[in-house]
Amino acid sequence: MSKMLLQLVIALVVSFSLIPNNLFAVEPFYEGKTVNIIVGLSAGGGYDLYARTIARHLGKHIPGRPAVIVSNMPGAGSMVAANQLYKATKPDGLTIGHISGNIILNQIFKQPGIEFDAQKFEYIGSPLMEDIVVLLRKSRGITSIESWLNAKTPVKLGGVAPGTTYTDNAPRILAAALGLPIKPVSGYKGTAEIRLAVESGELDGVCLTWDSAATTWRRGLDTGDVMVVLQVVPKALPQLPSVPLAINLAKTDEGRKLIETGMHKTFLFSRPFVLPPGTPKDRVEILRNAFRDTLIDKELLEETKVSKLGFNPVHGDDLEKVIKGFFKTDPAILDKVKELIYRK
Repeated sequence: MSKMLLQLVIALVVSFSLIPNNLFAVEPFYEGKTVNIIVGLSAGGGYDLYARTIARHLGKHIPGRPAVIVSNMPGAGSMVAANQLYKATKPDGLTIGHISGNIILNQIFKQPGIEFDAQKFEYIGSPLMEDIVVLLRKSRGITSIESWLNAKTPVKLGGVAPGTTYTDNAPRILAAALGLPIKPVSGYKGTAEIRLAVESGELDGVCLTWDSAATTWRRGLDTGDVMVVLQVVPKALPQLPSVPLAINLAKTDEGRKLIETGMHKTFLFSRPFVLPPGTPKDRVEILRNAFRDTLIDKELLEETKVSKLGFNPVHGDDLEKVIKGFFKTDPAILDKVKELIYRK
Protein backbone atom coordinates (compact mmCIF):
# COMPACT_ATOMS: atom_id res chain seq x y z
CA MET A 1 0.00 0.00 0.00
CA SER A 2 1.40 3.39 -1.02
CA LYS A 3 2.06 6.02 1.61
CA MET A 4 -0.64 8.29 0.09
CA LEU A 5 -3.26 5.52 0.15
CA LEU A 6 -2.37 4.64 3.74
CA GLN A 7 -2.81 8.26 4.77
CA LEU A 8 -6.23 8.34 3.06
CA VAL A 9 -7.39 5.20 4.90
CA ILE A 10 -6.25 6.62 8.23
CA ALA A 11 -8.05 9.88 7.53
CA LEU A 12 -11.28 8.05 6.74
CA VAL A 13 -11.07 5.96 9.92
CA VAL A 14 -10.50 9.05 12.02
CA SER A 15 -13.39 10.84 10.33
CA PHE A 16 -15.83 8.00 11.00
CA SER A 17 -14.69 7.80 14.62
CA LEU A 18 -15.66 11.43 15.12
CA ILE A 19 -19.25 10.90 13.93
CA PRO A 20 -21.68 10.53 16.88
CA ASN A 21 -22.51 6.89 17.58
CA ASN A 22 -26.25 7.55 17.65
CA LEU A 23 -26.17 8.57 14.01
CA PHE A 24 -25.90 4.88 13.11
CA ALA A 25 -28.10 3.57 15.92
CA VAL A 26 -31.18 1.67 14.80
CA GLU A 27 -34.30 3.44 15.98
CA PRO A 28 -36.17 1.17 18.42
CA PHE A 29 -39.31 -0.25 16.82
CA TYR A 30 -41.47 0.92 19.72
CA GLU A 31 -40.26 4.51 19.75
CA GLY A 32 -43.17 6.90 19.21
CA LYS A 33 -45.71 4.09 19.12
CA THR A 34 -48.59 3.01 21.35
CA VAL A 35 -49.08 -0.47 22.79
CA ASN A 36 -52.71 -1.43 23.46
CA ILE A 37 -53.55 -4.01 26.13
CA ILE A 38 -56.99 -5.48 25.42
CA VAL A 39 -58.64 -6.93 28.53
CA GLY A 40 -61.17 -9.63 27.72
CA LEU A 41 -63.35 -8.89 30.74
CA SER A 42 -65.18 -5.85 32.03
CA ALA A 43 -63.67 -2.77 33.67
CA GLY A 44 -63.39 -2.77 37.44
CA GLY A 45 -62.60 -6.46 37.92
CA GLY A 46 -59.36 -8.19 38.81
CA TYR A 47 -58.15 -8.68 35.23
CA ASP A 48 -58.74 -5.02 34.48
CA LEU A 49 -56.97 -3.93 37.67
CA TYR A 50 -53.87 -5.99 36.91
CA ALA A 51 -53.73 -4.79 33.30
CA ARG A 52 -54.02 -1.13 34.22
CA THR A 53 -51.48 -1.39 37.02
CA ILE A 54 -48.95 -3.11 34.75
CA ALA A 55 -49.66 -0.70 31.88
CA ARG A 56 -48.63 2.29 34.01
CA HIS A 57 -45.09 0.90 34.26
CA LEU A 58 -44.59 -1.37 31.23
CA GLY A 59 -43.60 1.30 28.71
CA LYS A 60 -40.43 2.37 30.49
CA HIS A 61 -39.07 -1.18 30.25
CA ILE A 62 -39.61 -1.39 26.47
CA PRO A 63 -36.83 0.07 24.28
CA GLY A 64 -38.24 3.26 22.78
CA ARG A 65 -40.56 3.80 25.77
CA PRO A 66 -43.90 3.60 23.93
CA ALA A 67 -47.17 4.76 25.43
CA VAL A 68 -49.24 1.89 26.87
CA ILE A 69 -53.03 2.06 27.03
CA VAL A 70 -55.74 -0.36 28.17
CA SER A 71 -59.10 -1.07 26.58
CA ASN A 72 -61.80 -3.60 27.43
CA MET A 73 -63.46 -6.12 25.12
CA PRO A 74 -65.72 -8.22 27.38
CA GLY A 75 -67.75 -11.12 26.07
CA ALA A 76 -68.11 -14.88 26.65
CA GLY A 77 -65.52 -14.97 29.42
CA SER A 78 -62.90 -13.25 27.18
CA MET A 79 -63.50 -15.54 24.18
CA VAL A 80 -64.53 -12.54 22.09
CA ALA A 81 -61.20 -10.83 22.76
CA ALA A 82 -59.21 -14.03 22.16
CA ASN A 83 -60.90 -14.66 18.81
CA GLN A 84 -60.29 -11.06 17.76
CA LEU A 85 -56.64 -11.23 18.77
CA TYR A 86 -56.12 -14.50 16.92
CA LYS A 87 -58.00 -13.78 13.70
CA ALA A 88 -58.06 -10.04 13.10
CA THR A 89 -55.21 -8.38 15.01
CA LYS A 90 -52.05 -7.43 13.18
CA PRO A 91 -49.14 -9.42 14.70
CA ASP A 92 -46.83 -6.44 15.01
CA GLY A 93 -46.24 -6.50 18.75
CA LEU A 94 -48.43 -3.45 19.40
CA THR A 95 -51.51 -5.29 20.68
CA ILE A 96 -51.42 -7.47 23.78
CA GLY A 97 -54.37 -9.51 25.01
CA HIS A 98 -55.07 -10.14 28.69
CA ILE A 99 -57.50 -13.03 28.56
CA SER A 100 -58.87 -15.64 30.91
CA GLY A 101 -57.08 -18.97 30.88
CA ASN A 102 -60.45 -20.69 30.90
CA ILE A 103 -60.66 -20.34 27.14
CA ILE A 104 -57.69 -22.69 26.83
CA LEU A 105 -59.82 -25.34 28.53
CA ASN A 106 -62.65 -24.43 26.19
CA GLN A 107 -60.42 -25.30 23.26
CA ILE A 108 -59.27 -28.59 24.80
CA PHE A 109 -62.90 -29.48 25.42
CA LYS A 110 -63.91 -28.48 21.88
CA GLN A 111 -66.51 -25.96 22.97
CA PRO A 112 -68.42 -23.89 20.38
CA GLY A 113 -67.24 -20.40 19.60
CA ILE A 114 -63.51 -21.14 19.72
CA GLU A 115 -61.81 -19.61 16.68
CA PHE A 116 -58.21 -19.79 17.89
CA ASP A 117 -55.50 -22.31 18.75
CA ALA A 118 -54.12 -21.50 22.19
CA GLN A 119 -50.91 -23.35 21.34
CA LYS A 120 -50.12 -20.74 18.69
CA PHE A 121 -50.43 -17.61 20.81
CA GLU A 122 -47.18 -16.01 21.91
CA TYR A 123 -47.14 -15.88 25.72
CA ILE A 124 -45.63 -12.86 27.43
CA GLY A 125 -46.31 -14.05 30.95
CA SER A 126 -48.82 -14.04 33.78
CA PRO A 127 -48.71 -11.71 36.79
CA LEU A 128 -49.55 -14.48 39.21
CA MET A 129 -50.38 -18.10 39.77
CA GLU A 130 -53.95 -18.01 40.98
CA ASP A 131 -54.66 -18.62 44.65
CA ILE A 132 -58.39 -19.29 44.66
CA VAL A 133 -60.68 -18.85 47.64
CA VAL A 134 -64.43 -19.17 48.14
CA LEU A 135 -66.07 -16.09 49.65
CA LEU A 136 -69.60 -16.02 51.05
CA ARG A 137 -71.63 -13.11 52.38
CA LYS A 138 -71.99 -13.28 56.14
CA SER A 139 -75.75 -12.85 55.95
CA ARG A 140 -76.04 -16.27 54.23
CA GLY A 141 -75.30 -17.79 57.63
CA ILE A 142 -72.62 -20.24 56.50
CA THR A 143 -69.38 -19.81 58.45
CA SER A 144 -67.79 -23.25 58.10
CA ILE A 145 -67.61 -26.24 55.76
CA GLU A 146 -69.75 -28.22 58.20
CA SER A 147 -72.57 -25.66 58.07
CA TRP A 148 -72.23 -25.55 54.29
CA LEU A 149 -72.52 -29.33 53.94
CA ASN A 150 -75.69 -29.18 56.02
CA ALA A 151 -77.24 -26.23 54.17
CA LYS A 152 -80.89 -26.86 53.29
CA THR A 153 -80.66 -24.91 50.02
CA PRO A 154 -77.76 -24.78 47.55
CA VAL A 155 -75.33 -21.88 47.84
CA LYS A 156 -75.54 -19.61 44.78
CA LEU A 157 -72.06 -18.79 43.47
CA GLY A 158 -71.76 -16.21 40.70
CA GLY A 159 -69.96 -16.79 37.42
CA VAL A 160 -69.24 -15.32 34.01
CA ALA A 161 -69.69 -18.21 31.57
CA PRO A 162 -69.38 -22.02 31.69
CA GLY A 163 -65.68 -22.84 31.40
CA THR A 164 -64.47 -19.66 33.12
CA THR A 165 -61.59 -20.96 35.21
CA TYR A 166 -62.36 -19.98 38.78
CA THR A 167 -65.73 -18.20 38.92
CA ASP A 168 -67.52 -21.00 37.03
CA ASN A 169 -65.33 -24.10 36.93
CA ALA A 170 -64.37 -24.10 40.60
CA PRO A 171 -67.95 -24.23 41.96
CA ARG A 172 -68.86 -27.14 39.71
CA ILE A 173 -65.73 -29.14 40.54
CA LEU A 174 -66.05 -28.41 44.27
CA ALA A 175 -69.65 -29.61 44.26
CA ALA A 176 -68.60 -32.93 42.71
CA ALA A 177 -65.33 -33.44 44.58
CA LEU A 178 -66.55 -32.45 48.05
CA GLY A 179 -70.32 -32.94 47.90
CA LEU A 180 -71.04 -29.29 48.70
CA PRO A 181 -74.53 -28.03 47.82
CA ILE A 182 -73.78 -25.40 45.18
CA LYS A 183 -75.84 -23.72 42.49
CA PRO A 184 -73.59 -22.03 39.88
CA VAL A 185 -75.16 -18.87 38.45
CA SER A 186 -73.40 -17.76 35.26
CA GLY A 187 -74.04 -14.79 33.00
CA TYR A 188 -72.37 -11.86 34.75
CA LYS A 189 -70.00 -9.66 32.72
CA GLY A 190 -67.19 -9.86 35.25
CA THR A 191 -66.22 -10.07 38.89
CA ALA A 192 -67.15 -6.45 39.58
CA GLU A 193 -70.79 -7.24 38.73
CA ILE A 194 -70.65 -10.47 40.75
CA ARG A 195 -69.43 -8.61 43.84
CA LEU A 196 -72.35 -6.20 43.57
CA ALA A 197 -74.78 -9.12 43.24
CA VAL A 198 -73.35 -10.73 46.37
CA GLU A 199 -73.60 -7.49 48.32
CA SER A 200 -77.21 -7.03 47.26
CA GLY A 201 -78.15 -10.56 48.29
CA GLU A 202 -78.81 -11.72 44.73
CA LEU A 203 -75.94 -14.20 45.10
CA ASP A 204 -74.46 -15.97 48.12
CA GLY A 205 -70.83 -15.81 47.10
CA VAL A 206 -68.14 -16.32 44.50
CA CYS A 207 -64.82 -18.04 43.84
CA LEU A 208 -62.08 -15.41 43.38
CA THR A 209 -58.33 -15.12 43.52
CA TRP A 210 -57.21 -14.12 46.98
CA ASP A 211 -55.17 -11.19 45.62
CA SER A 212 -58.12 -9.85 43.68
CA ALA A 213 -60.50 -10.33 46.62
CA ALA A 214 -58.10 -8.72 49.08
CA THR A 215 -57.85 -5.69 46.80
CA THR A 216 -61.26 -5.16 45.23
CA TRP A 217 -63.28 -6.41 48.21
CA ARG A 218 -61.11 -5.02 50.99
CA ARG A 219 -63.92 -3.22 52.75
CA GLY A 220 -66.19 -6.26 52.88
CA LEU A 221 -63.40 -8.41 54.27
CA ASP A 222 -62.46 -5.81 56.87
CA THR A 223 -66.06 -5.40 58.07
CA GLY A 224 -66.74 -9.14 58.00
CA ASP A 225 -69.62 -8.76 55.55
CA VAL A 226 -67.88 -11.32 53.34
CA MET A 227 -65.89 -14.28 54.64
CA VAL A 228 -63.37 -16.70 53.16
CA VAL A 229 -64.64 -20.20 53.96
CA LEU A 230 -62.46 -22.39 51.69
CA GLN A 231 -59.08 -22.29 49.91
CA VAL A 232 -58.58 -24.03 46.56
CA VAL A 233 -54.78 -24.10 46.66
CA PRO A 234 -52.18 -26.85 47.15
CA LYS A 235 -50.78 -25.14 50.27
CA ALA A 236 -52.50 -22.82 52.75
CA LEU A 237 -51.94 -19.12 52.18
CA PRO A 238 -50.01 -17.37 54.97
CA GLN A 239 -52.84 -14.82 55.31
CA LEU A 240 -55.47 -17.57 55.81
CA PRO A 241 -53.86 -20.19 58.08
CA SER A 242 -57.12 -21.41 59.63
CA VAL A 243 -59.20 -21.64 56.42
CA PRO A 244 -59.47 -25.29 55.24
CA LEU A 245 -57.99 -26.57 51.96
CA ALA A 246 -60.34 -28.15 49.44
CA ILE A 247 -57.84 -30.88 48.54
CA ASN A 248 -57.75 -32.02 52.20
CA LEU A 249 -61.52 -32.38 52.30
CA ALA A 250 -61.75 -34.71 49.29
CA LYS A 251 -62.70 -38.19 50.44
CA THR A 252 -61.93 -40.06 47.21
CA ASP A 253 -58.98 -40.36 44.85
CA GLU A 254 -61.15 -39.13 41.99
CA GLY A 255 -62.12 -36.07 44.02
CA ARG A 256 -58.48 -35.23 44.63
CA LYS A 257 -57.61 -35.68 40.94
CA LEU A 258 -60.50 -33.45 39.90
CA ILE A 259 -59.25 -30.68 42.19
CA GLU A 260 -55.64 -31.09 41.09
CA THR A 261 -56.36 -31.23 37.34
CA GLY A 262 -59.42 -29.02 37.08
CA MET A 263 -58.20 -26.30 39.44
CA HIS A 264 -54.65 -26.44 40.82
CA LYS A 265 -53.03 -26.95 37.40
CA THR A 266 -55.31 -24.66 35.44
CA PHE A 267 -54.81 -21.83 37.92
CA LEU A 268 -51.18 -21.66 36.78
CA PHE A 269 -52.33 -20.16 33.49
CA SER A 270 -55.47 -18.32 34.52
CA ARG A 271 -54.26 -14.79 33.66
CA PRO A 272 -52.07 -14.91 30.55
CA PHE A 273 -50.88 -11.86 28.61
CA VAL A 274 -50.61 -12.97 24.99
CA LEU A 275 -49.68 -11.79 21.51
CA PRO A 276 -51.20 -12.85 18.18
CA PRO A 277 -49.58 -15.77 16.36
CA GLY A 278 -46.85 -14.67 13.99
CA THR A 279 -45.59 -11.78 16.11
CA PRO A 280 -41.85 -11.37 15.30
CA LYS A 281 -39.78 -13.32 17.80
CA ASP A 282 -37.56 -10.37 18.66
CA ARG A 283 -40.60 -8.34 19.70
CA VAL A 284 -41.94 -11.28 21.70
CA GLU A 285 -38.65 -11.38 23.61
CA ILE A 286 -38.66 -7.61 24.09
CA LEU A 287 -42.13 -7.74 25.63
CA ARG A 288 -41.37 -10.83 27.71
CA ASN A 289 -38.32 -9.13 29.19
CA ALA A 290 -40.23 -5.88 29.72
CA PHE A 291 -43.09 -7.74 31.42
CA ARG A 292 -40.66 -9.55 33.72
CA ASP A 293 -38.85 -6.34 34.62
CA THR A 294 -42.12 -4.48 35.19
CA LEU A 295 -43.23 -6.95 37.85
CA ILE A 296 -40.12 -6.17 39.91
CA ASP A 297 -40.20 -2.44 39.18
CA LYS A 298 -39.67 -0.50 42.42
CA GLU A 299 -42.26 2.13 41.54
CA LEU A 300 -44.87 -0.51 40.72
CA LEU A 301 -44.18 -2.39 43.96
CA GLU A 302 -44.41 0.84 45.92
CA GLU A 303 -47.74 1.61 44.26
CA THR A 304 -49.13 -1.82 45.08
CA LYS A 305 -48.31 -1.47 48.78
CA VAL A 306 -51.36 0.77 48.91
CA SER A 307 -53.62 -1.28 46.63
CA LYS A 308 -52.33 -4.56 48.14
CA LEU A 309 -52.20 -6.05 44.65
CA GLY A 310 -49.99 -9.15 44.78
CA PHE A 311 -47.70 -10.70 42.18
CA ASN A 312 -46.55 -14.30 41.84
CA PRO A 313 -45.54 -14.35 38.18
CA VAL A 314 -45.20 -17.09 35.63
CA HIS A 315 -42.72 -16.01 32.96
CA GLY A 316 -43.52 -16.29 29.27
CA ASP A 317 -41.42 -19.31 28.35
CA ASP A 318 -42.59 -21.25 31.42
CA LEU A 319 -46.21 -20.32 30.71
CA GLU A 320 -45.89 -21.60 27.17
CA LYS A 321 -44.53 -24.96 28.41
CA VAL A 322 -47.28 -25.35 31.03
CA ILE A 323 -50.04 -24.69 28.50
CA LYS A 324 -48.65 -27.01 25.83
CA GLY A 325 -48.17 -29.68 28.49
CA PHE A 326 -51.78 -29.39 29.62
CA PHE A 327 -52.90 -30.48 26.16
CA LYS A 328 -51.31 -33.86 27.03
CA THR A 329 -53.26 -34.45 30.28
CA ASP A 330 -54.84 -37.89 30.92
CA PRO A 331 -57.93 -37.91 28.68
CA ALA A 332 -60.06 -39.75 31.26
CA ILE A 333 -59.59 -37.02 33.85
CA LEU A 334 -60.13 -34.30 31.24
CA ASP A 335 -63.38 -35.97 30.16
CA LYS A 336 -64.66 -35.95 33.75
CA VAL A 337 -63.67 -32.30 34.24
CA LYS A 338 -65.39 -31.45 30.96
CA GLU A 339 -68.56 -33.24 32.01
CA LEU A 340 -68.67 -31.24 35.23
CA ILE A 341 -67.94 -27.75 34.03
CA TYR A 342 -70.26 -27.85 31.02
CA ARG A 343 -73.12 -29.74 32.66
CA LYS A 344 -76.43 -27.91 32.19
